[in-house]
Amino acid sequence: MRFLSWNVNGLRACVEKGFLDQFHSLDADFFSLQETKMQPGQLTLDLPGYEQFWYSAEKKGYSGTAVFTKHKPLSVRCGVGVEELDHEGRLITLEYENFYLLTCYTPNAQDGLKRIDFRMRWEDALREYMKQLDAVKPVIYCGDLNVAHEEIDLKNPKTNRGNAGFSDEERGKFSELLAAGFTDTWRFQHPDAAEYSWWSYRFHAREKNVGWRIDYFVVSDRLRDRIRETKIHQEIFGSDHCPVELVIDLSAPIQNLP
Repeated sequence: MRFLSWNVNGLRACVEKGFLDQFHSLDADFFSLQETKMQPGQLTLDLPGYEQFWYSAEKKGYSGTAVFTKHKPLSVRCGVGVEELDHEGRLITLEYENFYLLTCYTPNAQDGLKRIDFRMRWEDALREYMKQLDAVKPVIYCGDLNVAHEEIDLKNPKTNRGNAGFSDEERGKFSELLAAGFTDTWRFQHPDAAEYSWWSYRFHAREKNVGWRIDYFVVSDRLRDRIRETKIHQEIFGSDHCPVELVIDLSAPIQNLP
């Protein structure tokens, strides 16, 4: 199965920049979006063969997630299950017979780490939620996770140390998540590669490839041997992020935890 994830930084603007052409050419089984910046009814997408699931922030023009899928889920859940964290449209969970798919737009800690406390509460709640799901069946977790985990994951680690997205606190929480039984799929396949999925709109950053890898597919460890391909689609424009891809074999029975 082919999974795509893309922070579109405003879906209506991205549609004007060719989103639908990219969507159809990628032909994914699951296409997850972050930062849709939309309220219900603001855009109608004609996507034959796909079911659409949307989760909007209460604040207009802010955050928001969506999933378009060829496969009807058993259930759909919005939010992480903590009231104070579930007003910004940040997490959609689709349940299937053999796995859960989570689409996430992780809160940005903001300049000066002004929102780091909220971010830490989110990280702890999300990790516990994923562990609960993983105890039932394996998890495929994707999205803009707003963290470059290691120095190899951004162009200028020394000058960004302590900044939002590369603070010790955020990097530590991602390490905690992996230690809880999950795998960063792209890094698993490309242990020494430096490729990026986000570039600032300033200073011609994308043209110079001064970027960060902050968009991920993370899976339960027991799905590692089923990973077939991972890609960062740097050739695709339309946002300050590019899509990331996971191809994984889910055809055979999956061993659940005891």
